[in-house]
Amino acid sequence: MKVTVDFEECLKDSPRFRAALEEVEGDVTELELKLDKLVKLCIAMIDTGKAFCTANKQFMNGIRDLAQYSSKDVLVETSLTKFSDTLQEMINYHNILFDQTQRSIKAQLQSFVKEDIRKFKDAKKQFEKVSEEKENALVKNAQVQRNKQHEVEEATNILTATRKCFRHIALDYVLQINVLQSKRRSEILKSMLSFMYAHLAFFHQGYDLFRELEPYMKDLGAQLDQLAVDAAKEKRDMEQKHSTIQQKDYSSDDTKLEYNVDAANGIVMEGYLFKRASNAFKTWNRRWFSIQNNQLVYQKKFKDNPTVVVEDLRLCTVKHCEDIERRFCFEVVSPTKSCMLQADSEKLRQAWIKAVQTSIATAYREKGDESEKQEKKSSPSTGSLESGSETKEKLLKGESALQRVQCIPGNAACCDCGLADPRWASINLGITLCIECSGIHRSLGVHFSKVRSLTLDSWEPELLKLMCELGNDVINRIYEAKLEKVGVKKPQSGSQRQEKEAYIRAKYVERKFVEKQLAAVPLLESGTKILPQSQEEKRHSGPEKSILAGEQGSASPKVRSSDSGIHQSADDSREHLASTISVNSLYEPEGDKQEPSVLCDSKQFNPGLQLYRAAFEKNLPDMAEALAHGAEVNWVNIEENKATPLIQAVRGGSLVTCEFLLQNGANVNNRDVKGRGPLHHATVLGHTGQVCLFLKRGANQHATDEDGKDPLSIAVEAANADIVTLLRLARMNEEMRESEGLYGQPGDEIYQDIFRDFSQMASNNPEKLNRFQQSDSPKS
Repeated sequence: MKVTVDFEECLKDSPRFRAALEEVEGDVTELELKLDKLVKLCIAMIDTGKAFCTANKQFMNGIRDLAQYSSKDVLVETSLTKFSDTLQEMINYHNILFDQTQRSIKAQLQSFVKEDIRKFKDAKKQFEKVSEEKENALVKNAQVQRNKQHEVEEATNILTATRKCFRHIALDYVLQINVLQSKRRSEILKSMLSFMYAHLAFFHQGYDLFRELEPYMKDLGAQLDQLAVDAAKEKRDMEQKHSTIQQKDYSSDDTKLEYNVDAANGIVMEGYLFKRASNAFKTWNRRWFSIQNNQLVYQKKFKDNPTVVVEDLRLCTVKHCEDIERRFCFEVVSPTKSCMLQADSEKLRQAWIKAVQTSIATAYREKGDESEKQEKKSSPSTGSLESGSETKEKLLKGESALQRVQCIPGNAACCDCGLADPRWASINLGITLCIECSGIHRSLGVHFSKVRSLTLDSWEPELLKLMCELGNDVINRIYEAKLEKVGVKKPQSGSQRQEKEAYIRAKYVERKFVEKQLAAVPLLESGTKILPQSQEEKRHSGPEKSILAGEQGSASPKVRSSDSGIHQSADDSREHLASTISVNSLYEPEGDKQEPSVLCDSKQFNPGLQLYRAAFEKNLPDMAEALAHGAEVNWVNIEENKATPLIQAVRGGSLVTCEFLLQNGANVNNRDVKGRGPLHHATVLGHTGQVCLFLKRGANQHATDEDGKDPLSIAVEAANADIVTLLRLARMNEEMRESEGLYGQPGDEIYQDIFRDFSQMASNNPEKLNRFQQSDSPKS
């Protein structure tokens, strides 16, 4: 260590020593000023950096808001989300840099100033004090007279003591100076080195982060180049179209109004008309009218639901009106009301009148063709399995999927925000949704919610019936059971999207509002419980008695069928269950018969067992509750031949129950301990509708059980013509697709039509598919 002030010179107290002290003291004073300034600048830099991070975070939040706003554009939303996440990481790295700067510069240098330099100042004060005392002792010793021996001795002793004290304090002062001069170098360099390493880490992290993002940025740049080319082409096309349209003669708008009865969107004609109000003032209002779906409707604004003027054009007539003061008027008259309308010109009036008349004729022709088609299908000579009675009834009612689903309690408003007239649905949950909530449901993934349009998509009959079995009220009683307890406010239709998204995720993904305590699942509506039996009782009473052991607890117990909506008496239930077991006996050896799961006597059970039992009992609300409590849809009952809820749904005989499980992820090919899957069981029991459903859902009809029998061989042995037809047709269609390389294709039109007919019959006329149970099954 280099000595700044020499200890020997300190003892001499020479002018060189004093000059060295003066130089060191001035240097330390300057050092203190520099360090104080550096610390203040560091504090200002940190404050400014944090303000920058705050502003940068606000900018990043703006990018995220823009990404959410652009949710309909996948490219923009994905890119902005990635960029905002990267910027958020950079903000985090900046905060780490500022924290390290505060520790390395501010804290470390402030400690050096406050501790080491303060010790130097204290030592300096002591040195100056003892130095002054030494000077005073020297002066006093020099001034004492020789003849005053006592004063001479006293002055000498004081000088000796003062010199001794001076040497001790001076040496300490010199030591403090030398230590300070050496330490300041290490402290300053150590703090700056730490600061520079913080910068090194910051830039390394930023480099690594953007190096990962670079391939995506390059790919996005290539896409933007292509977008620029496409945009230029679109601009040229639009300019050409603009020029073409500009050259046309638009002096009279009424010449451009045309009607088309075969329009793809169903709108025959549309345009503005004045409508006379039915109030006392007879005011005229301009509205946007259209002829669509054999109806005359109008709207005030585009987002408004159309107001129906004439529900069925076949029941109305149209005529000119020349007896009022206004020009170009015509009247549409129906059995219940009349509507006075005014066009902008005579040509427009004639066009509207002709359009209405043509639509009336078209409506009559279409209805006649549909009726004739249904009559042909219902005729025995055609050999078709479909009966047209219910289809005709629905055509007369004019029911659509939207109308049927919205008739269910609670379905007239969005399940999650309450917006009226929802047009979307979650098919595995059985609820209706508005368009914004449906978008949030889509983002959850199909394992939580499968979204479908009630107006744009086609609906299979079993799926439509599933929607009608559940509904918003039923599902909300399950998924919002604890909503008031936890103190969460349900979002409204006008709430922000972020609030709705957080609520929907908490409701369906995290299931925060589901009541955790499972309740008992009653087996019979009347309250009758299934009592356990001893083995001796089972041997003497038989399966029917075992199943209906609790029948005596009620005068007239009822069993509700989820599929047919019909209440049966206990006698009917006994006959149905007896015939079911008898059909099973065609296939199961006597020693291997399994009693239905409803024989267990447990008031509370796990969610998987609840789903298993509710599937047999055709109780969709209980099944939905079990899934909400976390039941595995492919739960296996070890005690009952490893049967699954889907197999139990087959045994219960409900098509809708099977559809509900399949929509919620049930594996159609899971088999029990005897190698029998749902298709095997449906074939054994003669459930034609379920066989049709499983084949449509990809069931493996080549799978064999422990006896080496596949579903087709079982159906042939049972002489079930309908199921044999379905299985052979499906096998033939599969072989044809494989030979022609049409993997993943649905098949030819004949195959689709036949399966569509069976699906319609299984959902709407199930009694026509019960030929096997009614005629061929042996009675118990």
